[in-house]
Amino acid sequence: MIDIQLIRENPELIKQKAKNKGYDVDTDEILGFDQKRRELIADIEKLRQKRKQIASSAKGQKPSPDSLEEGRKLKDDLLTTEHRLSAIELSLTNLLKKVPNMPNEDVPVGKSEEENQIIKEVGDKPNFDFNPINHAELAKNRGWLDTNRAAKIAGSRFFYLKGDLVNLQFAIIRYTLDTLGDSSVIKKIVSDNSLDISPKPFIPVIPPALIKTEVYEASARLDAEEITYKIDQDDLWLNASAEHSLCTMYMNEIIPEEELPIRMIGYSTSFRREAGSYGKDMEGMFRTHQFDKLEMEIFSTPETSYNEHLLLVAIEEYLMNQLELPYQVILKCTADIGFPNARGIDINTWLPGQNRYRETHSADYITDFQTRRLKTRIKRKDGRIELAHTNDATAFALSRIPIAIMENNQTKDGQVKIPKVLQQYMNGKTVI
Repeated sequence: MIDIQLIRENPELIKQKAKNKGYDVDTDEILGFDQKRRELIADIEKLRQKRKQIASSAKGQKPSPDSLEEGRKLKDDLLTTEHRLSAIELSLTNLLKKVPNMPNEDVPVGKSEEENQIIKEVGDKPNFDFNPINHAELAKNRGWLDTNRAAKIAGSRFFYLKGDLVNLQFAIIRYTLDTLGDSSVIKKIVSDNSLDISPKPFIPVIPPALIKTEVYEASARLDAEEITYKIDQDDLWLNASAEHSLCTMYMNEIIPEEELPIRMIGYSTSFRREAGSYGKDMEGMFRTHQFDKLEMEIFSTPETSYNEHLLLVAIEEYLMNQLELPYQVILKCTADIGFPNARGIDINTWLPGQNRYRETHSADYITDFQTRRLKTRIKRKDGRIELAHTNDATAFALSRIPIAIMENNQTKDGQVKIPKVLQQYMNGKTVI
């Protein structure tokens, strides 16, 4: 949720920036409720002051019938006004929930993902002396992927992962945890990108797979049933990504400044409805209802949060370069960055089986948009209390990055060459 003060100071700008993201925001209506709220707060303060004055003047004396009647009336008026204030505050909060985070100045204005900007391309696409096949055919030929039996058990867009593809997934997990937990690696990435922030490593976390509705809504990540699944018997939703239960971890807490930044690498099974997907996205394990994911989450001070966002993008690139996969870095436009984002970067990886780049990573600069509703705050060393900032980014989606490894490293006889950095986690195997 954005700061109401921004709307008070820049109503037309907020309206336009929200429109650039695809949201119609009535700032006049918001300011009307805001004005009424402030008036009612002033009225309540006056009524409370009058009650104090009456109580003070009657101290040590038996109150007169008139003063008793006035006291009862003031009490009733106060109760009525407080109820009116609660109703106004609820309406104002509901309106503010519909206001997206404001995009950064460098975010290009666009109406769809087609207007995203390619910042750079890194790595060489593989040259094959045979016709490469897609991951689904490759994995099924090797007995690594079974979607037919999964459909019998759970329905479409689920899969059984088997054999060396399971080993590859756990190799990626172990490699990622070791890399992000190494302060010397983080220090090098910070230095190479001239970032004035701490080289503090990431803490591995396995978060809850279920989230309460109130908490999920406060994170600004719950998109009704288009995103994930609700447990009918309980007020709980299946996690759609690890950062959804990581960004909410410090809800209603005050974090001492000296503990920041808090950097976490979360591992979670994620669940998505993936409504509206079709075509080649339905094959294999590219777009499924259940997948595992490694997600980075950072809590920081406001003044360091943008550099933390840049760090996450740099880490994504570092990991991709270590796997020697060709990729693009994409600056997302206003229509594509998402409701809570101030800025968004995607990494799209080359998939020979589809003969195009496809999204494998995202990095979201959230500022204080989540922490305002979550009431996640910082206690400064001088005693001041203010809102923390959050950032999140993909380390690896463990459905999509194995696809990239398989398709870019396939051989003519249907084997897959293992990236060098993963071989030590695969008992020294160079090929599967």
